[in-house]
Amino acid sequence: MKFLGNVLSTVIGIFVFCMVFFFGIIFIGAIMGGDNDKVKVKTNSVIELDLSKVNLDYAGKVNFKEFNYFETNHNGLIDILKAIEEAKKDNNIKGISILKNQSQLGLAQSKALRDKLEDFKKSGKFVVAYSDVISQNDYYLNSVADSIYLNPIGELDFKGLATEMLFMKELQEKTGVKMEVIRHGKYKSAVEPYLLQEMSPENREQITVLLNSVWNTIVTDISVSRKISVDSLNMIANTLGARTPELALAKNLVDKVSYEDEYHNAIKNRLKVELNEDYNKVSILDYAKKVATSSKDYKTKDIIAVVYAQGEIRGGEGDINIIGEGSIKRSLEDARNDENVKAIVLRVDSPGGSALTSELIWREIEITKKVKPVVVSMGNVAASGGYYIACNADRIFAEPSTITGSIGVFGMLPNMNQLAKNIGVNAEQVRTHDNASGYSVFEPADEKFKAFTLESIETIYATFLSRVATGRKMTTAQVDSIAQGRVWTGTDALKNGLVDELGGLDDALKHAAKLAKIKDYKTENFPEYEKNFEDLLGSLTGISMFQSKEDLLKEQIGVESYELLQQIKRANQLKGVQAMMPFELKIK
Repeated sequence: MKFLGNVLSTVIGIFVFCMVFFFGIIFIGAIMGGDNDKVKVKTNSVIELDLSKVNLDYAGKVNFKEFNYFETNHNGLIDILKAIEEAKKDNNIKGISILKNQSQLGLAQSKALRDKLEDFKKSGKFVVAYSDVISQNDYYLNSVADSIYLNPIGELDFKGLATEMLFMKELQEKTGVKMEVIRHGKYKSAVEPYLLQEMSPENREQITVLLNSVWNTIVTDISVSRKISVDSLNMIANTLGARTPELALAKNLVDKVSYEDEYHNAIKNRLKVELNEDYNKVSILDYAKKVATSSKDYKTKDIIAVVYAQGEIRGGEGDINIIGEGSIKRSLEDARNDENVKAIVLRVDSPGGSALTSELIWREIEITKKVKPVVVSMGNVAASGGYYIACNADRIFAEPSTITGSIGVFGMLPNMNQLAKNIGVNAEQVRTHDNASGYSVFEPADEKFKAFTLESIETIYATFLSRVATGRKMTTAQVDSIAQGRVWTGTDALKNGLVDELGGLDDALKHAAKLAKIKDYKTENFPEYEKNFEDLLGSLTGISMFQSKEDLLKEQIGVESYELLQQIKRANQLKGVQAMMPFELKIK
């Protein structure tokens, strides 16, 4: 037995050594090998704008503290925008090709990118686009191009906007699993699917107003680019009048119906390259990395810190998809204590979440703005808790299609009392005091518990109103009249006083510089997320348990089923009172 034990110990020791050696080599390679693959841009080059791997504003900066190893990604929208800005001045870049783009960007992000491409064209350089099939969201971006090409057997999706909500009241009754809901606000429809079997008039009203406002932004921009009246665009959408390449060409939504090789030949003609030769291309992600890692202007000492708050608000450290008070608090502290940082821009893209975490971040902004100006730039969504953390800024900018507001709170707990009865389970409790047992999923929520919970919700809602009223210089009655959980687009939020100006991140930066009384400045991105050894292994090897399970589930059950599963999972994980956007709005 001792011999077998020694053999086993030896085998385990060899295995551990091999693993440490393997990961050590990868680790050293990651640190030492970063400069060997610098992108070289040849003369007479064209940027290929493939956005399929871009969906976040900020791609993240990570500090693996155990190894003092930093990892910075450069595939965020902010990196793409900076790359296009640099390409405008780069003599080697002659134009941008939007080739078969399948963007995952939200409408506010597409608007920001669209505006940057418009600015790029002012240099006299070209922007052209080709697709086999053009989705409506991609067409909004592609319509900025000088020329739009569509495959002869392709199609163009241009039909207006819609969204769909699932209602599960009857499902709860059939399964015996009920969601106990306690809320404030007649428009707080995050919980409607659990209370009703159909959409309430208030919810239908707000979604209709919101979709029409977003659509108006889309067709107004397309109208200018394509020189087609808004009325004509609405008629085309209503009749599916551009559904085939021939119809799209006849209605002037595209310029050429041709194959991809003909598209590339047209680019060669622009570049004066022989048709039997290839032209120089560089991917937008490679170019963005080159721009981000090139030497910076160290003469400019003044900095504007850009703090990205993106994803649901859940608490803890946070990540690129989760807003936590840990990383946000640390970022704001670092920025306000750095004498070179003259102002701070908080970029918010969040549907909200934990009311407590929202309050903690609000407080940190309140402390920070007493030291330095704080300006908010809203992305696709800055609603409920996302608005909570923005409302006390010195100035708030939103895109026209930003979804914001949703000032309201709710509590939601799963209850399995009926299911327990159906399957023969009975829960008995023993307690020393009336409220000692708290809430049980196996017992109906009694009126006393509901009263205490509603009291908490009313207190948080009153606090929320007070925060907004103070930050926006309004009375609580004025805020309450536009609150009640109702959502607004940036355009409507400007009218009712929830935001100060329509504009993107660049506009927010310019205003921050004005408040700080500086002219020349550079930006520094936050947060820097703190990770551990396990996260490092996943980063270096591309092996991520979370990511692998996610991809596997999507492959096995489909994307739509996976998203439904995630909604149910989030509902079960909600803890405490929520300041959450009233519904997951997936605009089609």
